[in-house]
Amino acid sequence: MDTISRRKFLTLTSGAAIGAMVPLLSLQDIAQAAIDRPLPANTPILVAITLYGGNDGLNTLIPYSDSLYFSSRPDISYPAEKLLQLDSSLALNPSMGGIKTLWDEKKVAIIRGVGYPKPDRSHFSSMAKWQTGNPLTHISTGWLGRWIDTQPTDPMLAISLGSVLPPLLAGAKKSGSALPLGGLIIPSGQLAMDCAQLSAPSSNDSKLMALAASTMKNLFNISDSITPVLKKNVPGSPVELPTINGGNAGGDTNLSQQLDIVAKLIDAGAPTRVWSVSLGGFDTHANEANAQAALLGVVSDSISRFMTQLKSTTRSRDVVVMVYSEFGRRVVGNASQGTDHGSSGPVFVIGDKINGGFYGDQPSLSKLIDGDLAVTTDFRSIYATILEKVLKTPPEKILNGYKKKVPFYKAV
Repeated sequence: MDTISRRKFLTLTSGAAIGAMVPLLSLQDIAQAAIDRPLPANTPILVAITLYGGNDGLNTLIPYSDSLYFSSRPDISYPAEKLLQLDSSLALNPSMGGIKTLWDEKKVAIIRGVGYPKPDRSHFSSMAKWQTGNPLTHISTGWLGRWIDTQPTDPMLAISLGSVLPPLLAGAKKSGSALPLGGLIIPSGQLAMDCAQLSAPSSNDSKLMALAASTMKNLFNISDSITPVLKKNVPGSPVELPTINGGNAGGDTNLSQQLDIVAKLIDAGAPTRVWSVSLGGFDTHANEANAQAALLGVVSDSISRFMTQLKSTTRSRDVVVMVYSEFGRRVVGNASQGTDHGSSGPVFVIGDKINGGFYGDQPSLSKLIDGDLAVTTDFRSIYATILEKVLKTPPEKILNGYKKKVPFYKAV
C-alpha cells in the first residue's frame, strides 16, 4: 500500500527540489533576530499547515443533508445528530469544536472543492503540485520559495519547523530556513556560573579569547530575553508549556507544540513572514472514522489554542492560517472501513482579517467524475489571494500568470 508520511514525502522530494544547502536555524538565531530587528507592527504573517497523507474532506466538511453521503460510506459516516452544523447542508466533523467556535466568530473561510485539473491520486505528485503551485508541469521550486526569491535575502524570512525543508519553501536562488525541533539549552547551576565568569571581558584576553567570551555572553543575554517568552502560559490555562529545553516541538504528530513555538516566536518579534508546520497520518485506508476524528481533533484544538495565544499579543490581527492536504479521498468507503485516494477537498483559512464563510461550490455527490468529487476551485486562486493580500506581492509573478482570487480576505 502506498502510504505517506511527512518524513517520507520530504525525504523523497527535498533532495531534488532544493539544490542549495538549506539554512538551519536555532532558537538562539531567531531570538537574536527578534531582539535586533523585530518584525514591524502590522506586518501580515502566514502560517501554512500541511496535512500529509490526503485528508478525507468529505468527513471533514460533511454534507449531512444529502442521503448519498450516508449510503456511499455507511461504515464511516457520522450520525447527523453528532455533527457540528454550519448551515442547513454542511457540518464539521464532531471533533472540530475549536474550529466551530472560530467559525461562529466569523474567522474561518472554508473554500470548497479545492484541487487541481486531472487529479492523479498520487501522494507524491499531488503534494508536489500543491507545494510548487504548478498543477500543469513539474518544476523544482515551491510557490512560497519563488516569493522568497523576490525578497531581500534573509534567513529569517520563512521558517519551517523540522530538520528538512519542504519543497514549498524552495526557490530558484534562495530558500526558506529549517528550525530543527529541539530547543535552546542553556547551562544551569555551577556550570552556568562558571560560564558566566568565563564570559566576562578581560584586558588580558587575546582576540580569539575575547570573541569566545563575547559569544558566550551573547548566548546568556539571548536566553534572558527569550526565556520569559518561552515560559509564558497559554492564556486561560494553568498548565505551563513544556519549555525546559526552549520548547519541545516533538515529532510529526505534535502539531500543538509546533504551533506553541511559532506563537511564542511571533510574540517575541521574530522577523518571519512565513511559518510552515505539519501533521502526518491522514492516509486512512482502514478504520478511518476514529483515526481521522482524532487527527482532526488535534488540528482543531491546536489551531484554537494557537489563536487564543495570539490574542494576548500585539500580532493577533497580523496572522493568517492556511490548512491544506494533497487530495481528498474517494466518495465510496472501501472494505476496510476506510477510503482510498481521491481528488478535491476543503481548504481552511483562519484569522481575524478573514471574511468567514463558504467559498467555491460544494462538489455534488450525484455528479461524480470517475467516482471522485469534482474540483470546483483551483488551489492557485487561494495562493493568489494570500500572495496579494498577506505577502503583498503580485500573484502573476509567482504563479506563472495565474491571478484568479477568492475574496476571503477583508479589505482593510
